[in-house]
Amino acid sequence: MRFSIGEATSHIKSDASRFPLGTCTMSIPALLLRPPQPLLRGLFTGSFHRHHCVSHSSTPRGRGLSCARPLKSLGFQYTKQMLPSNSLRREFCTQTTLKDYTEELSDKEQRLVDRLYTGLIQRQRACLAESITLIESTHHRKKDLAQVLLQKVLVYHREQEQLNQGKPLAFRVGLSGPPGAGKSTFIEYFGKMLTERGHKLSVLAVDPSSFTSGGSLLGDKTRMVELSKDLNAYIRPSPTRGTLGGVTRTTNEAILLCEGGGYDIILIETVGVGQSEFAVADMVDMFVLLLPPAGGDELQGIKRGIVEMADLVAVTKSDGDFVVPARRIQAEYVSALKLLRKRSEVWSPQVVRISAKTGEGIAEMWDKMRDFQNVMLASGELTAKRRRQQKVWMWNLIQDNVLEHFRAHPTVREQIPLLESKVLSGALPPGLAADLLLKTFQKRN
Repeated sequence: MRFSIGEATSHIKSDASRFPLGTCTMSIPALLLRPPQPLLRGLFTGSFHRHHCVSHSSTPRGRGLSCARPLKSLGFQYTKQMLPSNSLRREFCTQTTLKDYTEELSDKEQRLVDRLYTGLIQRQRACLAESITLIESTHHRKKDLAQVLLQKVLVYHREQEQLNQGKPLAFRVGLSGPPGAGKSTFIEYFGKMLTERGHKLSVLAVDPSSFTSGGSLLGDKTRMVELSKDLNAYIRPSPTRGTLGGVTRTTNEAILLCEGGGYDIILIETVGVGQSEFAVADMVDMFVLLLPPAGGDELQGIKRGIVEMADLVAVTKSDGDFVVPARRIQAEYVSALKLLRKRSEVWSPQVVRISAKTGEGIAEMWDKMRDFQNVMLASGELTAKRRRQQKVWMWNLIQDNVLEHFRAHPTVREQIPLLESKVLSGALPPGLAADLLLKTFQKRN
C-alpha cells in the first residue's frame, strides 16, 4: 500500500522548509523500518495537533491500552497510544494493517489462507491440523502466512466473544507433573467424561525433543486410544524443539486456533521434568499439577517451584495399595500449600485425590475446576490474567526472535567460531566473549 504522509492521520507541527508535508511518499513497512530523519525530528520536537483516532465503544480505555478501529477512507488500521512522559503526554500513532501482509501474498498463498480459515471456523478437524502445522513451521515464508491466518482468526475470535457477552469462549487448563504421574491416563478418562457431557475437547500434548538427535517420540496420542477415536476430541502432540518451560514456541497460537475451531475446553499437557517447567501457567486459565503418591514429603513440595504456580493439586493413582500413601501425600501437600503466598484474592489452591483406573474423584475434581472458573470470572481476575498473559507471551516471542536475529547476523556469525575457540582454550572468559559479540552486533546495527 502507498500513502502520502500529508494524508496520514497524524500531523506534525513543522515548518514547510524543514519537513514539507505531502512530498514524501513511501510504503508503511518501509516508513517503519527507515523513517525519514525530518519525520523523526518532528516526532520528538513537535506535537500532534490533530488526529482522527476513533475506537469501538466497547473497547476499554486506560493507560497503555490501545483503541483501534478500521478507517475505511484510508484503508488501514489506526491505533492510538497514550504514552506519558516526565512532563508531556504524547499521542503516538501507529498504522498497522492486515492489507500490508495480504498484498504480498500470491494467489496460491491467498487461496491457502482462505481455505484454512474457512475450514477452521466451519470446525473441520483437517483444517485445524493443517493450520497448526503451518504456525509450527520455521520456514520464513510460512511464518508470514501463519501471521495472516492468525490475524483473521483473532478477528473472528473477538467477534464470537462479543456475541458471548464478553465471556471467554473456552476454558484453558494446563496439566503438568513428573514422568509417571499418569497424565495421559488421566486425560483419556477425563476427556471421555467431558465429551459425554457435551463438551468439545482439544488436547495439546507437548513432548520433549532430544538434544542429541533433535527428534521427539510424540507418543501421547497412542496412549489415548479411546479418546483419539472420539469425534468431539482433538489430540495434537507437538515437540518442544529445545523450547524451555515445557511448552512449544507456538502453543499459545495453537490455543487460539483450537478456540476458533469451536473447542470449548483446551487441555495443555506439558513436559514435567523439572522445577522450571511451568511456562504453561502464563497461557492458561487454570494450572493443575498431577503428582504420584510417592512424590516425597511436604518439604520437597515447597522446594518445587512448580507447586507455587498450581491452582489445583491432584494426587493420582489413589487406588489399591496406593490409597494410604495417597491420603498421606494429600495431607502433607495441604499443609505445604498453607505456607505459600496466595496468587489470587478469591481462590486458594486445593488438593484432591483421584484415580483414572477407577474414576474415583475425577468428577469432583471437574466440579472444583468449574468453581475456579466461575469465581475467577465473576471477580474479573480471569480477564485481567488473560491480558497479562498476552503481554508476557509477546516478550517471550521477542526474546526468541532477537536471539535468532543475533545468531543470523553476518558479522556475528563470522566472529562466533573464533570466540568460541578462544573460550574453549581458556584464552577468553565466557563473559568477555559474550560482551564482544554483543558490541559487534550493536556496531553493525
